[in-house]
Amino acid sequence: MRRRCERDGRRHDKVANRCSLTDGTVGRDDRMCVVNGYAAPPSSRVLGVDPGLTRCGLGVVDGVPGRPPSLVATGVVRTDADLDIAARLLAIEEEIERWLTKYQPDTVAVERVFSQHNVRTVMGTAQAGAVAIVCAARRGLPVALHTPSEVKAAVTGSGRADKDQVTLMVMRLLRLTDRPRPADAADALALAICHLWRAPTIQARARQASARTTTGGPVVGDTAGKGSAVGGTA
Repeated sequence: MRRRCERDGRRHDKVANRCSLTDGTVGRDDRMCVVNGYAAPPSSRVLGVDPGLTRCGLGVVDGVPGRPPSLVATGVVRTDADLDIAARLLAIEEEIERWLTKYQPDTVAVERVFSQHNVRTVMGTAQAGAVAIVCAARRGLPVALHTPSEVKAAVTGSGRADKDQVTLMVMRLLRLTDRPRPADAADALALAICHLWRAPTIQARARQASARTTTGGPVVGDTAGKGSAVGGTA
């Protein structure tokens, strides 16, 4: 197959503004006159959920792995501590459903709850997280669970970063001038960014595990539970 390079309507051998295969089926490199079949991955939309009963953070971002994401929306669901637990969970469910309908995410990322000193707090956090998972499952949306250390490592490069460092990196990545408030909103955005960037690795591991299961080989277990305590409020 022949290559055609043009500049100002004339053919050139080495440098061109437009380069393509003669059948026009492949992309072009305007500066180097290199023909390649690379196509940018499609943009994905992720809803991050930082679960909690008193404050449940929500954040939606668009983007592709390896590139700065774009902010779509961020907010917090608040419930009154004096209300019955059923009423509080229902209020969270209704608001998450509204966000799913309005923003149409491709995936929902929820913070993984696995340990915490305050049993009452961890129970409320787990219940709010379960509501988000059920809302996504009802619509057939994939759900991803990420530990706090995974989120910190993905956003800041260190699994031991503090909340302030995470918030500052979220602001930088999303090109925000003001801090998302309260902190639960910033945590939800960090979750969404984390999943956006870790999705290819997660998918690759899933394919490897599936292949090993099919061939009868060993399957590497999920180590996501090896993180720090989950943040959240009840």
